[in-house]
Amino acid sequence: MEPTNRMKALFIIVNAGCADDVVEIARQAGAGGATILNARGAGCRHEMFLGITVDSEKEIILCLVKESAVGKVMETVREKAGVKTPFHAVCFTMPVEQMLGIDPTLSGNGGLPPE
Repeated sequence: MEPTNRMKALFIIVNAGCADDVVEIARQAGAGGATILNARGAGCRHEMFLGITVDSEKEIILCLVKESAVGKVMETVREKAGVKTPFHAVCFTMPVEQMLGIDPTLSGNGGLPPE
């Protein structure tokens, strides 16, 4: 595994059912592939339905994005899918120290090595 500072892990949290649309927005802005995880929000707002507390259903989109493109991707997500939209996207990045099985120099295939 080679150390790299050229990639960032971009996490985008959206309302359930919105991930596919937000992944497309991120791709158009320069992100590659994505992994979508189902999640449940446990914030300060809970809804009651027939006496049962219902937490918000969410989806988490995880993308590895080149450091040079991450600002544009985040700004595009904020503009087109931010908290003032039905997607209610919030996002943050974390540094990627090492990667295995993904080649950041490849494009067009989500960074996966050729088969």
